[in-house]
Amino acid sequence: MPGSNFGTEFRVTTFGESHGGAVGVVVDGITPGLELDVSEVQFELDRRKPGQSEVTTPRKETDEVQILSGIFEGKATGTPLMMILYNRDAQPSAYEEIKHLYRPGHADFTYLAKYGLRDYRGSGRASGRETAGRVAAGAIAKKLLERRGVRSTAYTYRAAGVSCETIDRSEIERNPMRAPDPKAAAVMVQRVKRLAEEGNSCGGIIECVVDGMTPGIGEPVFDKLDAMLSQAMLSLGAVKGIEFGAGFAAADMKGNEHNDWRDESGFMTNNAGGILGGISTGEQIVFRIAVKPTSSISIPQQTTDIEGNSREIRTEGRHDPCICPRLVPVVEAMTSIVLEDQYKRHQAFRG
Repeated sequence: MPGSNFGTEFRVTTFGESHGGAVGVVVDGITPGLELDVSEVQFELDRRKPGQSEVTTPRKETDEVQILSGIFEGKATGTPLMMILYNRDAQPSAYEEIKHLYRPGHADFTYLAKYGLRDYRGSGRASGRETAGRVAAGAIAKKLLERRGVRSTAYTYRAAGVSCETIDRSEIERNPMRAPDPKAAAVMVQRVKRLAEEGNSCGGIIECVVDGMTPGIGEPVFDKLDAMLSQAMLSLGAVKGIEFGAGFAAADMKGNEHNDWRDESGFMTNNAGGILGGISTGEQIVFRIAVKPTSSISIPQQTTDIEGNSREIRTEGRHDPCICPRLVPVVEAMTSIVLEDQYKRHQAFRG
């Protein structure tokens, strides 16, 4: 399937469908000799897996990963590494009654328009379950970046209309929203639960911060660092927008307000979000993504069937009322994949 590959020097290819036999990923370009234990990959997958809190889908998938190639005696061989996660709690029958209907907000119509057929079992390849393979690959990228002193941290900055007023990274994994503000998180949870009871959903904003970047990472013109991060984020089905640093607020700023400047000690401002000319400045990379409300809701909606007849639809099944908490580790994974790929490209360029 064209479009299932990402990266140049550190390259990932995901495979599988939401209610098929399995999902997974093939990773190429891993530095040979990297010590890797399957538990390190499993740790990241456990952060993404369904059924982990009251604000996520009740689908029960263990997401137990198996590494089938590319590892020998606990070290990466440098050859393609394949990881697979078998689907244990798939329920394709839940979609039988609506398989001839286009679900509002989903890729049903567009996949059928492109391929002439579609996997109606929970969106197939268009399902968020595809991101499990990305998180598995991201776990390896994270470990490679750790050796460079680079770390990405994402969190729910806003959800259900509630924004964080404080940023305490130690709080992120202490609440089900993965928000850095415990007070805001508590309000988010109550609002998300209420929406779930109503059969509705909500979106939010995820912020990601990258620490420890080396100046000079990123390619000019078409493969700018911010362009590649944008591609990675917008390749996630729920993401509808992205901004770096001051972001869209820059539209109302003056040049002397937005321009990042340096003195003898370094950059004094970071309105560009750590990237100038598509290349890292060495400051924190900061970006935010807009996450749409989960498309699958049980409130009756108007749609059409594949023959064009008007119909009413209710999307039954097990879905996240807010995808932000489970998307946080996916954002970190995709960020890490981009950064490791860019570091390897930089090394190839410098020789």
